Amino acid sequence: MKEQIQPSTVRVFIALAPPDDAKEELARELRPAYAAYPRLRWNRIEDWHITLAFLGELPAATVPLLQPPLADLAAADQPLRLALRGGGHFDERVLWSGVEGNLEGLHLLTKEVRDVIRACGVAFEDRPLRPHLTLARSRRDDSSSVVEAAAGLAEFTGRPWPAERLHLVASNIGRGPGPIHYRDIAAWRFGAEPS
Repeated sequence: MKEQIQPSTVRVFIALAPPDDAKEELARELRPAYAAYPRLRWNRIEDWHITLAFLGELPAATVPLLQPPLADLAAADQPLRLALRGGGHFDERVLWSGVEGNLEGLHLLTKEVRDVIRACGVAFEDRPLRPHLTLARSRRDDSSSVVEAAAGLAEFTGRPWPAERLHLVASNIGRGPGPIHYRDIAAWRFGAEPS
């Protein structure tokens, strides 16, 4: 059997994920857009997330250092009540659904997460939080599909749900052909003692 070589770096971000029923509710709302805009590069429903901090490529050995303080942070915080609402786009290229609910708590959690990352000595681009769930990306020659699909989501209001876990996620972006896939490195329940 051929030994698998582990990459020396990993592309990492920290996020919240809606529960499956909230994602399915949005997916039902998107059915007409899936049919109308098949050339959009749709994200897989299981990969939908709300990014709190994007760390980019990190040395693989750095990732375990983040886990204990993130686990402690999650244990000290409580779940946030959020909901998915409406739609929009970034630069006519990226389709997203908005996030509403306890946005003050979401911004505070984001600050706490980013403080933990800095305390671990990890440098990252500290962009302002714009709470959203990325749904699809357009191809270079398509400047209208994302805008039209966003307009179709304008009236969507999802049910409220608790964000119950903090996720440390890796992506395979740039690691071969095909769609981007994400995988949890670890996830911690809010308000639960770390194990």
